[in-house]
Amino acid sequence: MIRLVFTLATSSVLLGQSVQNVLLVVNESSAISVKIGQYYAQRRNLPAKNLCRLRTTAVEVISREDYEFQIERPVARCLKSRHLVEQILYIVTTLGIPLKISGSGGMRGDSAAVDSELTLLYEKLHGRNHNLAGAIPNPLYRHREEPFQHPRYPIYLVTRLAGYDFEDVKGVIDRALAARNRGRFVLDLDSNSESPGNEWLRVAAFLLPSARVVLDESPAVLYNQKEVIGYASWGSNDKNRKRRWLGFQWLAGAIATEYVSTNARTFQKPPDNWIFTTWQDTVHYFAGSPQSLTADYIHEGATGASGHVDEPYLLFTPRPDYLFPAYYNGRNLAESFYISIPALSWMNIVVGDPLCSLGKPEEPH
Repeated sequence: MIRLVFTLATSSVLLGQSVQNVLLVVNESSAISVKIGQYYAQRRNLPAKNLCRLRTTAVEVISREDYEFQIERPVARCLKSRHLVEQILYIVTTLGIPLKISGSGGMRGDSAAVDSELTLLYEKLHGRNHNLAGAIPNPLYRHREEPFQHPRYPIYLVTRLAGYDFEDVKGVIDRALAARNRGRFVLDLDSNSESPGNEWLRVAAFLLPSARVVLDESPAVLYNQKEVIGYASWGSNDKNRKRRWLGFQWLAGAIATEYVSTNARTFQKPPDNWIFTTWQDTVHYFAGSPQSLTADYIHEGATGASGHVDEPYLLFTPRPDYLFPAYYNGRNLAESFYISIPALSWMNIVVGDPLCSLGKPEEPH
């Protein structure tokens, strides 16, 4: 096994930011977006000036032109007119705001997740545009040792409050406020794969306390795990996984990630009897793909999760060896995920309250 050397974050960078650093974005054309915004604002005591209202389509895919005019520019106006450009570190979108900007695919394509594109608004507000073709390197990637602040890191960290319905999102918000640093990180390798993704899972296990880790390298898929605070796997790409629902007991604050290309393609709820299948089985696709869904983890009880609106390529998926050690050591949800995501203006989304934090690890009794 290849050993990679990392320096664990020091206590000086673990102080979480506050709600003063959050801009909440709601779509007034979507009743559920407005409802989610009201609930989050009340639960987090969000300042009135940190709520940005806009009007855009409620469909999940939007054109580049409509994204710029209906989402990016109104958010920019909120930030500039309220003198929040530097103060805001996290932008929170909501269910009912489009997920994906349409465009060409492939490594040099210009399609992207709405949330990932919004991360670069800070640069645009300072007069710096970026190439729309392909991914843009994330300046925060792997920087677990430094606090996230402007202008050192010239981006916004964008997360999304989303699920299949309001109750799912309400659960995300409530559990984020109840998060504690306890439970186990469940890391499930795909024994059929020689991909570097398996090595990243092994390194994550190495960097976490052994008593807090379940690392499975067998052909079996882990189901029915108890006291789960973190989960990573190959999702539906593991040919041995036959169940849609894991049957986990998710603790408040639990996060999940998986190496799956299209798991955030939609937040529409499939039929209860739907099960992910193969690319050859086109009859049983849901929302254009046979693959597992990020929203299932939220529905089952996770507090946060990553996903992809389209093919990200393994190279640009979240790295569990950066994600979980950062989260375990007290970085908040937004910072932990973005420390682990290599690229922006790309296919990645992060579901959850950016301020959710486990705090410092609990001392053993």
